[in-house]
Amino acid sequence: MKRLAGVGVGWRRQLAHFIDTWEGVGFVEVLAEHLDDRRPLPEPLLRLKARGVPVVLHGVSLGLGGAEPPTAERLSRLARLAERLGAVGVSEHLAFVRAGGLESGHLLPVARGAESLEILADNIRRAEAALPVPLAVENVASLFEWPRPSFSEAGLLAGVLERTGAGVLLDVANLHANALNLGTDAREVLEAVPRARLAYVHVAGGVRHGGLYHDTHAHAVPEGPLALLEELTARVGPVPALLERDDHFPPPEVLAGELEAMRAAIARGVARREAA
Repeated sequence: MKRLAGVGVGWRRQLAHFIDTWEGVGFVEVLAEHLDDRRPLPEPLLRLKARGVPVVLHGVSLGLGGAEPPTAERLSRLARLAERLGAVGVSEHLAFVRAGGLESGHLLPVARGAESLEILADNIRRAEAALPVPLAVENVASLFEWPRPSFSEAGLLAGVLERTGAGVLLDVANLHANALNLGTDAREVLEAVPRARLAYVHVAGGVRHGGLYHDTHAHAVPEGPLALLEELTARVGPVPALLERDDHFPPPEVLAGELEAMRAAIARGVARREAA
């Protein structure tokens, strides 16, 4: 994937004016499922394209972790949208979303076993071959684990990197959720991703409810994801980071404040790296 830089925002229609007028936008990410590949692109996206703002096409329904391979129709649609957007890359999740013709409606975690890893890697390679731009795969948040995993979340990422040419979209908000809910070793996951394979980073908000942390994309970004962003930057240097917001959209000054908090976390990480 073309090297991204700076801080970006997930493009949503409710945020289009903010993104249009925010001078600090480094790149944007557009949800594939929000676009119709048979209709004209929204005018704000055309303006971003004309400005030369890098765009990543982000999917949530490909189902790379499913036993059924992604269909040619789904892959062709992603490829067409990527070309129309002039996208620098496509990102999708290390998750399964359907089986036997039934849709889960959620990004479900992949069982961390040898057979699941081989299926996942095969599906990723199929997607890489079908897409006109590089693919990055994202770690997901989960409220449960499959029984008797053979390796850790970091091991799953490492296995994917060994078997495919995909990059990594490292979601530190998802990692924060899994550390709280499942005891995932966040540092081990950070260390599993070489800088050369890191495409960009997701940051998002969440909330505790019923004894669990929920990655909602609808609440303020807590300190946990920002601390992980700083830790990652201290290890590998500056990284492109993108804020996701899908609901309860805040006033522009609040949104700008969260983006500045991300910049500050990156700056702290860079300072630590230089001091070391």
